Amino acid sequence: MSAPIHDYCPVYSPIFGSLGCAAATIFCCFGAAYGTAKSGVGISAMGILRPDLVVRSIVPVVMAGIIGIYGLVVSVLITDGLKQQMALYTGFIQLGAGLAVGLSGMAAGFAIGIVGDAGVRATAQQPRLFVGMILILIFAEVLALYGLIVGLILNTKATGSDVSCGN
Repeated sequence: MSAPIHDYCPVYSPIFGSLGCAAATIFCCFGAAYGTAKSGVGISAMGILRPDLVVRSIVPVVMAGIIGIYGLVVSVLITDGLKQQMALYTGFIQLGAGLAVGLSGMAAGFAIGIVGDAGVRATAQQPRLFVGMILILIFAEVLALYGLIVGLILNTKATGSDVSCGN
């Protein structure tokens, strides 16, 4: 004998999806803001000595901004799957998707900020370090991309629940 439908579809199920949506946006934007601020400080300090390299040094700021877009994409997709009556399974999967992209985006933003700050300052003294800095920034950015991929896969699983909540 199976459990009654209300056991699988409690009224509080959508809160977990909403938290996943918020986590994706908040954590990704926190990482993007940190990466932008930390790299921006390095660019400002470097621009005093080498103003000709300022535009070239904007790369870490752009890469940090992309992380915020990852969070936005997953948040919109999670929001699309939110319903007033939904399975608890779906809410938990949506929470997991939001946390996956959000926390990996925050970690990537921290890495981009630290590498961007040190990298642009070092590039001002030795321009041949620019390519190395870009490679390290790419490896930091890919951490957020991994979270985005996992978040997208999880979100597609959220719609595959076998439980019907009367929608």
